Amino acid sequence: MDYGFLSCVPLIVLIVGALITKRITEMMVLASLVGAICVYRADFFDGYIDMLYAGLTNSSYQFILILLMGFGSMIQLMQKSGALNGFADKLSGIARGKRRTMLIIWCMSFFMFVDDYLNSLTTTFSMRGITDRNGIPREHLSFQVSLMSASLCVLVPFSSWAAFSIGLIKEQGLAFSDYLRGIPLMFFPLMSIVLCFLLAAGILPKIGPLKKAYERVEKGGSPVPEDTEGEIAEQVTERGESRSLLYSVVPIGVLVVTTILCDNDLVHGLLAAIAVQVVLYLGKKLMTLTEFVDCCFDGMKSMLSLAVIIFFAYVMNEANQTMRFSEFLIDQVSGIITPELFPLIVFITVAFCVFATSGYWVIQVITVPIFMPLAQSMDVYLPLVVGAVMSGVTFGSVCCFYSDVVFMTSAGSQVSNIRQVRTSTPYLLIMVAISAAGYIAAGLLM
Repeated sequence: MDYGFLSCVPLIVLIVGALITKRITEMMVLASLVGAICVYRADFFDGYIDMLYAGLTNSSYQFILILLMGFGSMIQLMQKSGALNGFADKLSGIARGKRRTMLIIWCMSFFMFVDDYLNSLTTTFSMRGITDRNGIPREHLSFQVSLMSASLCVLVPFSSWAAFSIGLIKEQGLAFSDYLRGIPLMFFPLMSIVLCFLLAAGILPKIGPLKKAYERVEKGGSPVPEDTEGEIAEQVTERGESRSLLYSVVPIGVLVVTTILCDNDLVHGLLAAIAVQVVLYLGKKLMTLTEFVDCCFDGMKSMLSLAVIIFFAYVMNEANQTMRFSEFLIDQVSGIITPELFPLIVFITVAFCVFATSGYWVIQVITVPIFMPLAQSMDVYLPLVVGAVMSGVTFGSVCCFYSDVVFMTSAGSQVSNIRQVRTSTPYLLIMVAISAAGYIAAGLLM
């Protein structure tokens, strides 16, 4: 069945409803239900139940759920044991003033390059108290960490995102070297890294909602915005003892190294890191075995809200895939494609598809087998197309207010997902315009 424009309806309901109500959870459930109605019509009730089962059995969601439980446990253990406080206290000795603090956070992101979840959660959890003490609004913390984590995941060819993408392009006859040649052509993530540095160093001015956030804090307001309830994972704010830096650095180091050694499988890294925490925390009698297990479950429970929201995103995506939303969008733009405009079209199409579905891995599975052969038939420089795809993936993931990249940063920074995206939008639009111009120029010259 050809759904045509009907495939856009769930997305329209989600975006309009979220902007009006400022409530993502309810709108996500409603949009997924609307998707079931569009697909199954009178049998939508039974169809919606099938979609729920499909969402639960989706291997990508299962992967995310394991990561949520693992990171929730790991961070809760680090916080309860005092390891996270020790890490923050060491940094607080040198993180004095707004500029130095944000530059330290910028540097931290490079250490956490392996995965956006690791980057987002660890950096925000460990640094949010320091940014508060230095009068930095949480919006800047969430904005910078979100952009840096997503950008580094595509720019570093040994990250979880890059490993997945390299596997896809290899299926189209390309090689690891083609991805490497595409990195200098990933205009959007490259500009994001530079933008975050210039903002952290105070070289670029604060504009829009970010400027208002700084004005709020300077007038004596709280660094934490008011609209934090209900949309992000619950977090424990009680401060315990401060322990040695090793109790946080060693588990994180083990996570990074194990992940790289196990073909960028973050699940292996997480399990290894938690195993190290067992040895360290129980061996040094920081907690008992019962307290350790209780901490793990508390950490898992703290991620429940986030897991539910992401689950309904996958349920809605089931409807999008059934109605072939991405294919409909690609068909609409395929008629205007020329070799010169091809990189621009790829960038815009992938970005919008990721924004619409929040599925940056799913969209690559759909679009890479379409765009790569098409690029070859049109004699377009393939690394340029790789760069355009990854730029689109990055932009779509950081501007989609229900993507797991945004949700993860929200969980750590305690800034609502909608506020986070609204804060970053003026800067994102500027970078999108520059990136678009870059792909036009590259299409003409290459």
